[in-house]
Amino acid sequence: MKSTMFTLNWRDFFKGLILAVIVPVLVTIQTSLAAGNVVFDWKAIGISSVAALIGYLIKNFFTNDIPVAEKILTEAKAKEAIAK
Repeated sequence: MKSTMFTLNWRDFFKGLILAVIVPVLVTIQTSLAAGNVVFDWKAIGISSVAALIGYLIKNFFTNDIPVAEKILTEAKAKEAIAK
């Protein structure tokens, strides 16, 4: 089920958790490559995870997951049904 604007569902939270795992891994890899050694700063990883999760949930809360083309088709079908 797709979430509508100003709502969140379990799918949003699940995708946000996946993002919260991927972002810190990428940040750690990038930082390690820049520094020339692998260092796990767990505090920075945790902050990145929380920021990624909150950012993703905020983005989903204020956007509509229903594609524009689907919305147009649904409105056209509704108008057609009313006209009959």
